[in-house]
Amino acid sequence: MAVERIKCLIIGSGPAGYTAAIYASRADLKPIMYTGMEPGGQLTTTTEVDNFPGYPDGIDGPTMMMQLQKQAERFGTEVRIGMITKIDLAQEAGGIHKAVVDNTTEIEAETVIISTGATARYLGLPSEQRLRGGGVSACAVCDGFFYKNQRVAIVGGGDTAAEEATYLANICEHVTMLVRKDEMRASKAMQHRVTSRKNITVLYNTEVEEVLGEQVVEGLKMINNETKEVTEIDITGLFIAIGHKPNTDIFKGQLEMDDTGYIITEPKSTKTGKPGVFASGDVQDKDYRQAITAAGSGCMAALDAERYLSEIEKPVEA
Repeated sequence: MAVERIKCLIIGSGPAGYTAAIYASRADLKPIMYTGMEPGGQLTTTTEVDNFPGYPDGIDGPTMMMQLQKQAERFGTEVRIGMITKIDLAQEAGGIHKAVVDNTTEIEAETVIISTGATARYLGLPSEQRLRGGGVSACAVCDGFFYKNQRVAIVGGGDTAAEEATYLANICEHVTMLVRKDEMRASKAMQHRVTSRKNITVLYNTEVEEVLGEQVVEGLKMINNETKEVTEIDITGLFIAIGHKPNTDIFKGQLEMDDTGYIITEPKSTKTGKPGVFASGDVQDKDYRQAITAAGSGCMAALDAERYLSEIEKPVEA
């Protein structure tokens, strides 16, 4: 197996990975980025990005990610299409981390920046998948603005769903919240925020049977999982808030994670429990999950990596 030795390996190519690449390449770390299965990350499935600073007229997600890639490459980042299939992280400061790409090529890296992101959980309905980007979204904060003064629905019963429902209630005419069980999993405080809003209707024991519409969302067919009664409502947007899965499987057993698989980093830092290994973006952030916060933590990861290398390369004083 061919082995390549590099200073900085960036795994993942969303806003966090590309921002890390921009800063790392400008610091002459000569980063190599592997894009993973979804080059550009979740933003490539977003039609319009209106809340990233510097784009007064908005920009579509794929174009934005192409621009970030070009900026990273301009400073010397080498972007490669490929998947890290195995990794062995060193235990000691100054140790070499070993990664395998597509089960064929081995990379030896002095530093690793993990920016593999998280994948939104969807219901798995054909109609839902067909209308992703046409009214079906997994982020109310990202896309809610487009449904101002319209009628929308949200699926989920946890704290995130409750928070997003109240967010949508501030800008939408009406929000229908579908909860699969006979009660919410959200905290009592979050439940109170939902039930106190006059323009939120909560339907318990209710599941989506079909998202209606050809090109865009026009309605929702729902089923009561107790009575089996089927009903329909008119909506223009459907928000899925049933959680995210961080893309951290290959790091399990090597890095500290929370009970849902998010990598735990030191406070106000991207440092993981392994020297020279840094995590940025949605892979370690389950609270904000925005492109701008991911980009910010990507910057932090590159700066942390640069400082780490400077420390281990310092000459020993006599």
